[in-house]
Amino acid sequence: MEIKRDIYLNRLIRWKKNGLIKVITGIRRCGKSYLLLKLFHRYLVESGVREDHIIEVELDDLRNEKLRDPYRMLEYVEGRIIDGETYYIVLDEVQFLERFEEVLNSFLHLPNSDIYVTGSNSRFLSSDVITEFRGRGIELRVYPLSFREFSSVYQGKPDDAWNDYYTYGGLPLITAMGSKQEKIEYLSSLFQKVYLSDIIERHKIRHRKELGDLVNVLASSVGSLTSLPKLVKTFKSAERKEISRKTLANYTEYLIDAFLINKAVRYDLKGRKHIGSLAKYYFEDVGLRNARIGFRQVEENHIMENILYNELKIRGYRVDVGIIEKFAKDRNNKTAKKQLEIDFVANLGDEQYYIQSALDVSSAKKRQQEERSLRAVNDGFKKIVVVKENIDLQRNNDGISTIGIRKFLLDELSLLR
Repeated sequence: MEIKRDIYLNRLIRWKKNGLIKVITGIRRCGKSYLLLKLFHRYLVESGVREDHIIEVELDDLRNEKLRDPYRMLEYVEGRIIDGETYYIVLDEVQFLERFEEVLNSFLHLPNSDIYVTGSNSRFLSSDVITEFRGRGIELRVYPLSFREFSSVYQGKPDDAWNDYYTYGGLPLITAMGSKQEKIEYLSSLFQKVYLSDIIERHKIRHRKELGDLVNVLASSVGSLTSLPKLVKTFKSAERKEISRKTLANYTEYLIDAFLINKAVRYDLKGRKHIGSLAKYYFEDVGLRNARIGFRQVEENHIMENILYNELKIRGYRVDVGIIEKFAKDRNNKTAKKQLEIDFVANLGDEQYYIQSALDVSSAKKRQQEERSLRAVNDGFKKIVVVKENIDLQRNNDGISTIGIRKFLLDELSLLR
């Protein structure tokens, strides 16, 4: 069973021979190696590149242990280059290579090399890419399977596909698992023994329980505005423990850096600036989120919002929480300022979209509630309400579109309709 990852493959193809190190990052087990070693490799061969001009090394393979030495790696690669044609250097799990930053920079001096690497775990995370390869590399962020990718290989009914996706998420190996128990055990073990262990190892964390408690708090509050002072209060009241704001800030950044969670900050649409300390946190994979809290709080409204956020990120958009101020009369007929929230403001170049995630707008009252903030925006950008009901795109007289979540996710051009 082959899972197509065309959105990433096409980016690699566009970046081919651009003179930069292509750095493929993402949460472990999301399919980075599969993308490079199978999909991209096959593309190169089918486009006429000879096999001996593709130099691939899987550094997590014990049989390649000798090549983890920087000098042996340089000698090996340079020994494979025997003519002036382009050689594609592909290093998988490059964090196993000692002094890999220097090795990769040395490869850049080879005039006919095109370099691709994947990295994960405690020594090759998001901030490392920015620090080590500024100006010399370009990052391709790979996410777990989108619902469109997941559905393309799902063996079953569409309704079952959606139920499985919002329950167990989109890590590729999930698609090959049959039983619920197998999926639950895989996700639970992966979270604790791989992801959290990497963070603990990398940052030498001594208070491991506090880190786990923070993950649990964030998992229980997906899609809710929160802040560091609020988290401190939560720990003091619910967990009955004192923990500093600085420690929580550090732990949160570690989780973001490890691709476990993402942060959406508030954006003032009138002032055109990011504001305040409140933010929303979403999990990179909803299956991991659900596993972390024992599949006890699988509320479809919050999960749907998380999935929609991830989809926008997969499509390449910068995603903020929209805030717009509106003056209205209060109960005492006095004019008061009120802040309205738009779930997502998605930007890509000159494109901008306002998106609300709503479980149900079947009644006029519910529809009015979901559309209130969208109506308060007076510019010409598209406004969309995404609902649970599996409906085709509809547009009302005010120019606000409504579409079902599955229709939105399955159509890669749904924002442009």
